[in-house]
Amino acid sequence: MSVTAPAGFTAAGVAAGVAAGHKPAGAPDLALVVNEGPSLAAAGVVTTNRVKGAPVLWTEQVLRAGAVSAVLLDSGCANACTGPLGFQDTHAAVERAARALDRNAAQIAVAATGPMGVRPALDRLLPGIDLAAGQLSEFGGERAARAIMTTDTQPKTAAARGGNGDGNGGGSGSGTAAGWTVGGMAKGGAMLAPSLATLLVVLTTDAEVPAPALDRALRAATRATFERIDADGVASPNDTVLLLASGASQVTPDADEFAEAVHAVCADLARQLVKDADGATKEIRVEVTGAAGEEAALTAARAVAGDALVKAALRAEDPAWPRVVAAVGASGVAVEPHRLAVAVNGVQVCRGAAPADDPAAVDLRFREVTLAVDLGAGDCSATVWTTDATAAAPRPTHHPAPLPTSHPHPRAESV
Repeated sequence: MSVTAPAGFTAAGVAAGVAAGHKPAGAPDLALVVNEGPSLAAAGVVTTNRVKGAPVLWTEQVLRAGAVSAVLLDSGCANACTGPLGFQDTHAAVERAARALDRNAAQIAVAATGPMGVRPALDRLLPGIDLAAGQLSEFGGERAARAIMTTDTQPKTAAARGGNGDGNGGGSGSGTAAGWTVGGMAKGGAMLAPSLATLLVVLTTDAEVPAPALDRALRAATRATFERIDADGVASPNDTVLLLASGASQVTPDADEFAEAVHAVCADLARQLVKDADGATKEIRVEVTGAAGEEAALTAARAVAGDALVKAALRAEDPAWPRVVAAVGASGVAVEPHRLAVAVNGVQVCRGAAPADDPAAVDLRFREVTLAVDLGAGDCSATVWTTDATAAAPRPTHHPAPLPTSHPHPRAESV
């Protein structure tokens, strides 16, 4: 259940010390995921934030060729807002990885998370790359998933298998069975927003799929999963989602079945991200139905999911349906109040923008909450996941150090 679940991939996670002071001593903080081939086809989706970290700028260049042989990830420094020198640092790290792995530097992607506004500690990062290269294993996926954690409380991995294993189903291929696998890992804690998440995701598959088809499947899955989660409404400069195909199964899957498997893994990881979001005590599913169009449904759902008053009410175990109605009304979506209905955990608390069943019947003691909003205007729907966290500070990843008595360093924001 990780990036090494599909054949043709190795991975490693090591304690390089790049996250010293941010993660416990000895915790893995640098990861490598290597595609052993025979195919190197790849696709990716990165942040829509106009301020992009150096790793994202590098990876965008790599993805233009549609081939990735390895991914270098670290959780010690985002290397964002570091200017040309930060990009040079990323280049140096890639060149080191290329030598250690005997790969083409132009085919090595980079993803990073951690403090912004500071450059990576190359004296730890570069030796760490050598260390990780020496520990690559087909069983290294779980360790790699731990290495990319920051404020996450647990690693996030998922996998799905396609094909029927009889040599014919699921597509064509010369292998002994038609089975193939999609695996993945993710990290994300704070800055979870619709434009991805401080989201680092690596997906792998042993299916034979060319880069354009990978891109189509990944973008469709991302739109329906990672772009439908919103914990604190902030988009990161380092969001990166990658999909690599080794072709080791020698199976070319049915396009629809492959897309469904990629979606399933992304949906699993997205749910794990919401479940582990910083400051969350409730996981909130906002379902909007009866919209005139999908975009209208999504706009209304995001308005409710991002409303601080709705979040605060649910955190206090108050269904507060008028706040939901107000959020929908302010969303810009055309709404006829007499058609509007709201249910909270299955209890119809609002009908026609007026009270319906007794809100006291709503049980909000448990972590999962469903807000169902019917606009009564059509047949389209959309779902967004969020939490009850608002402006809470991210979970610390270490015990705070004593305040400096003189010459303090500038504060570095983490992503």
